Amino acid sequence: MTAVALFSAQPPVLGDQLQLKDKAALTGKILAEKPDQIFVDLGFTVLAVPRTQIEKISKEEVPNPAPAVATATPAIIRKNLYYASSSIPAERPVREWVHRLGEAVVQVRTPSSLGSGFVLNEEGYLITNFHVIENETSLSVEVYHSKNGQLELKNYRQIKIVAINKFADLALLKIDDPGAPKFTFVPLGNTENLGVGERVFAIGSPLGLERTVTEGILSTKTRLIEGSLFLQTNAQINPGNSGGPLFNQRGEVIGVTNMKANFGEGLGFAIPAENVIFFLKQRDAFAYNNENPQSPYRYLDPPRRTSQTTSPAGH
Repeated sequence: MTAVALFSAQPPVLGDQLQLKDKAALTGKILAEKPDQIFVDLGFTVLAVPRTQIEKISKEEVPNPAPAVATATPAIIRKNLYYASSSIPAERPVREWVHRLGEAVVQVRTPSSLGSGFVLNEEGYLITNFHVIENETSLSVEVYHSKNGQLELKNYRQIKIVAINKFADLALLKIDDPGAPKFTFVPLGNTENLGVGERVFAIGSPLGLERTVTEGILSTKTRLIEGSLFLQTNAQINPGNSGGPLFNQRGEVIGVTNMKANFGEGLGFAIPAENVIFFLKQRDAFAYNNENPQSPYRYLDPPRRTSQTTSPAGH
């Protein structure tokens, strides 16, 4: 019961409450009740509590927050390098969003790999995964532009690497081709109001099959993998999807798809949009050196420890 005592120190939240025999308490969402134990979702982990340790169970209904108004055509505002909705957009069918947003989803090609990405603003800044461009300096981006009601493929070859973060698996690129038009872009959302079980969909180029759409649900918002939290979805994610957007049904990017489990199906993972926003705001700290691609970062030598055999000046 050491773990239980530790969790009971967390600040109280609304939900089901388990009063334990050692006078500790747990508050969370009861996921399952079995004859010998009860499974409680604490938000950051799921805990199995033996019934022999439970004194009392109090089930409370979580009150709904004040209803937010969904806007059919919300305004979007510029924040840093990206755009975000100024109000909550209305949910729409995936088919409609694909028609509206598909033009902003791109393919990122290197001599040895293929991935996806999405455009952040009209100037051609875009996000993809770091592992898509790792150890590569020759990049190209394929964009489908809408022209006279038809989609026309354009290949851009002057691509600037603006910033990279290997540990977050994110890369910020910019299309620098002269004469490039203004680009269609997609807004970034957040996962704060996203509920487990909500419909999500991904657009990307799995196995090189560009503009492939897969749909599913958000399986969990807090899947811990190697010390980092990921969104988990059963929308099909395959090689080539890497770096592409995961959308909610409001047409906002809520994650960047970056991996799948090799031992099963319907186990895809995405980097939360909040991580992308942090990366964009702190991009100067992750700036890439385009003049010396072999040395994207320049670290200063750490200060040396003062030797114990020397004395301060004047002694």
